[in-house]
Amino acid sequence: MKKRVARIALLAIPTLILAAGIAWWQIRNASSPGNAALASVGGPFELVDQTGATVTEESWPGQYKFIAFGFTFCPDVCPTELSQMAVTLDLLEEEDAAKVQPIFITIDPERDTPEKLDAYVGLFHDRFVGLTGTPEQVAEAANAYRVYYQKVETEGTDDYLMDHSAFIYLVDPEGTTVEIFPYGTSADDMAATIGNHLDA
Repeated sequence: MKKRVARIALLAIPTLILAAGIAWWQIRNASSPGNAALASVGGPFELVDQTGATVTEESWPGQYKFIAFGFTFCPDVCPTELSQMAVTLDLLEEEDAAKVQPIFITIDPERDTPEKLDAYVGLFHDRFVGLTGTPEQVAEAANAYRVYYQKVETEGTDDYLMDHSAFIYLVDPEGTTVEIFPYGTSADDMAATIGNHLDA
């Protein structure tokens, strides 16, 4: 099983690198200082949280949304991102952290049920919300945030991974995306940036 997953991962690397490069070019252009396109990233969604409740982008009034997309079977990128998000929250003052809702949206609804997400996001921080939905609902949310994702299968097996872009989004209480953090951004940098928005 592990060997097959590793083989899938190796086959997926070239596609992921290309897709990540394209996505980063799009996101970098959108997030350039003074570029109004940043505000066009994100939008309405209707998904299901890890308790089975239906939620929308308006379910956390008055809070900043700190959003990552990924999947629970992700071998490295997603755990790294969620760990950094958790550290970021812990670096903020308690009062500031309470104004930020961390959210993990799956791009693998076929396997990531609410129950699976409940067990997964709790490994990183007790404030994480995990969201899933129908393939159509997930696609709508991912498209709004310009998230690339694609299933990568290996012939002759039932195993697969998901290629996907890796950015973390900060959305203000009015629903406007105000920051897009590329993969590898440190928790210190994210905490400082979030703090600046909260103090503005």
